[in-house]
Amino acid sequence: MLEKFLKQVSFRSQEDFSENFRIIVPENFNFGYDVVDEWAARAPEKKALLWTNDNNLRVDFTFGEMKACSDRTASYFASLGITRGDMVMLVLKRRYEFWFSIIALHKLGAVVIPATHLLTKKDIVYRANAAGIKAIVCVGEEVVLRHVKDAMPESPTVRTLISAGPIVPEGFHNFHAGIERAAPFSRPAHVNTNDDISLMYFTSGTSGQPKMVTHDFTYPLGHIVTASYWHNLNQDSLHLTIADTGWGKAVWGKLYGQWIAGACVFVYDHDKFTPADMLRMIRDYKITSLCAPPTIFRFLIREDLSLYDLSSLKYCTIAGEALNPVVFEQFYKLTGIKLMEGFGQTETTLTILTFPWMEPKPGSMGIPNPQYDVDLLRPDGTKAEDGEHGQIVVRTDGEKPIGLFKEYYRDPELTREAWHDNIYYTGDVAWRDEDGYYWFVGRADDVIKSSGYRIGPFEVESALMTHPAVVECAVTGVPDEIRGQIVKATVVLAQGYRHKAGEEEFIKEIQNHVKQVTAPYKYPRIVEFADELPKTISGKIRRVEIREKDDVQSAGTD
Repeated sequence: MLEKFLKQVSFRSQEDFSENFRIIVPENFNFGYDVVDEWAARAPEKKALLWTNDNNLRVDFTFGEMKACSDRTASYFASLGITRGDMVMLVLKRRYEFWFSIIALHKLGAVVIPATHLLTKKDIVYRANAAGIKAIVCVGEEVVLRHVKDAMPESPTVRTLISAGPIVPEGFHNFHAGIERAAPFSRPAHVNTNDDISLMYFTSGTSGQPKMVTHDFTYPLGHIVTASYWHNLNQDSLHLTIADTGWGKAVWGKLYGQWIAGACVFVYDHDKFTPADMLRMIRDYKITSLCAPPTIFRFLIREDLSLYDLSSLKYCTIAGEALNPVVFEQFYKLTGIKLMEGFGQTETTLTILTFPWMEPKPGSMGIPNPQYDVDLLRPDGTKAEDGEHGQIVVRTDGEKPIGLFKEYYRDPELTREAWHDNIYYTGDVAWRDEDGYYWFVGRADDVIKSSGYRIGPFEVESALMTHPAVVECAVTGVPDEIRGQIVKATVVLAQGYRHKAGEEEFIKEIQNHVKQVTAPYKYPRIVEFADELPKTISGKIRRVEIREKDDVQSAGTD
């Protein structure tokens, strides 16, 4: 399938890739027809999805079956009045109905809005009104159904509610009964243009209200690099990306690029993450490729991996937040596998990555994806030199790269703020070494300015993570009259160290440890202990929430 969309598929080196990687974009590209249905025509018995859950149920789907199921779902949705351009929110956790639905909605030319089951009534009302959502397809679970029903009186644009069961209350259509009765599907005459909106994400929001990030119908092609040249997948791969379908990471690792590459996607539908269960899945199903955020790997390396035969696992990638080198080193020591880091945003596909032919540098994101013209800029807009902090930007020069978002929906001012003068500003700060590798520093708003120094939270967090007592940590800046800001560390301790929380000697031990691992001026002058860190729905640490809490406490003492 790759040869359908690439001028050259195999590459000998980074130079070869940078010079010759080109995506061929068909007119009116539609992932449902041009990838799923194409595989169904070429190799209908080829495995597309292996789904299992925490009740030991297993269902496998071939591409032929996925075409048939998505066609029936598209026919059913059309019978309910869903058509081109309609906004449809999917709250389907890791249920296989998500794959039926997203492909069906692509085939209808509708706009898919994946969302997490953790949304409350307030969240649903906000999304429904902000986007003009017409239909919601959700899991039939009591809590989710209650929040959806409670939101309806304040969500006038929503006309259709569909439950995938097991509960189908009054006012909801029955998803499975509907697709069983669906008439044969006929492709609409005019489905989409490449420029139409196909996908919208409400960003997890480390600060402020979520933004509505829209992508056009060519977006899946942007994930060819994600799957084939980062996950390193082929037609024999069984790939697991650990992500709920409400996260952008799900389409990064459980759909678009993987199916273009012809890999089989593995889905473990579970409610609570347990490291031992995940390791058992990898062992029992012989997963060949794994992608997960750093938090997952931090938990995995604390397990006794000698209890699991992980010999099938050949390749691991990591993204979501910057990778602490100590996690890289420990995972490599335990498995012999080097974690290949990557960086991207909801607004982009994979922007910076460690290619399979590269030697990873622990803690580095890798090098720019030539799909994007990536640069680092100082606050005054000039180019940052090697070794110097700068904001990661994408130069567009009048042409939108494949994979870069279309706009912030209904917010041209916010779009112009982030993307103007042919430059998209990511809001993330990094530095580049002499070999061209990029190293994450932090969000522009998170960088700490203390006594004239610019300190990135990640570099302090990486030092903290090398202390055996630290499971997780978040570093923030606290206002200080003399230094401008001082460094504060909020630390989650390992079980065997929690009794030491608050002890002066133990705090000094942690501070001295940071002084020895990194430059002494970066050490946290304040160390606070917490049972858990505030996080976004997608699992990213909300440093802004810690800062806001400190501001409130500071105001209370003034």
